[in-house]
Amino acid sequence: MTTWLNTNRADLYFEDTSVGRLKKRIWEASPEEIDKILAEYGIPSEPELGKMGTYIQNTIRHQVVENRKKNDIVFIPIGCTEQHGDHTVSALDTFMVTQILEGVHRYTAKKGAACNLAFPPLNYGGHPHHHIGMPGTIHLEDEVVKKNLINVMVGLWNDGFRKQVLVNNHGHSWLMEAAIQEMQKTWNLPGIFRTLDWHRSVREFFRTKARGGEWDDDFVHADEAETSVMLLLAPQFVQMNYAEETKVEGFLPDGHFDKAVDPFGRPSRWSEGQGHSPIELASVPEGVVGRPTIGTAQKAKRTIAAILSYLTLINDEILAAFPAGKLPPVEKTTMRTAAEMEPYLKEPFTPGWRPIYSIPKMGL
Repeated sequence: MTTWLNTNRADLYFEDTSVGRLKKRIWEASPEEIDKILAEYGIPSEPELGKMGTYIQNTIRHQVVENRKKNDIVFIPIGCTEQHGDHTVSALDTFMVTQILEGVHRYTAKKGAACNLAFPPLNYGGHPHHHIGMPGTIHLEDEVVKKNLINVMVGLWNDGFRKQVLVNNHGHSWLMEAAIQEMQKTWNLPGIFRTLDWHRSVREFFRTKARGGEWDDDFVHADEAETSVMLLLAPQFVQMNYAEETKVEGFLPDGHFDKAVDPFGRPSRWSEGQGHSPIELASVPEGVVGRPTIGTAQKAKRTIAAILSYLTLINDEILAAFPAGKLPPVEKTTMRTAAEMEPYLKEPFTPGWRPIYSIPKMGL
């Protein structure tokens, strides 16, 4: 039986679980408490893509192996290259998610067992049809995206990172799901494999003022919400004097398709159809859907505190269930046997270890 925690909003409840209790605590925190949370994660900070020791690929190999003995979870940021208006950068999605995960890395490092970060495998991503053709938006075919992600996940698994969380910051979530499903149908590997759209993970914190939140507009694209998050996390990539406002009118009455974080629980997510609204190229050549002009760093603080806290909870609860080096039981989570997997589950280059590429694929 599901139990619920009351809030100061009649239409908002948090489930009585560790996730719901965390969200309720952030929802009710004072501005001073929110600032304290952000400070614990080092928000804001300069990007660390080029800083030694933050990502697997820019950490000395000896230290990578030593770190993994304490925490073998890897967070994989998923971004893209996409037009987000004249006032910001086309790598917005990538910088947004890497800035968030770098905060989680700093926080878990202070606690003595830093999570692992992998360089973004998708600086160019997949896109829905209505994004295609926009200058500045670079589209990869769906199969390319899936194969890229599968190859990255298998390579990380082979290196001992067998608990993998894809953190998505772009509108191609169906490809993340498809990649995990196809990988497991093909490879059948024991581990933890998860994808999440971080915005949806904390959708309550994108509520408008009319629904008890801190935003003026519902989150769509390159708007108040995304501009505010960037102003908090990476303000050097925003020049507000170039911000423009737009409005897109759909062809059908409102109420069928939801907004970016599914705030209304409508019958279809925004991605579950095409043709009901004009394509971006024909309707918003500015690359903006909404009002980035009203974005402020202050508006994003509670939302970012929520996602930082939630990603840390994921890290902590996975390690509580399966400490470093431990995995879900092979024969309860795959169609392989424990004896078959034994050589592949060893620490790389220890006696008896075999690379996963030498195992027969199952390929359904």
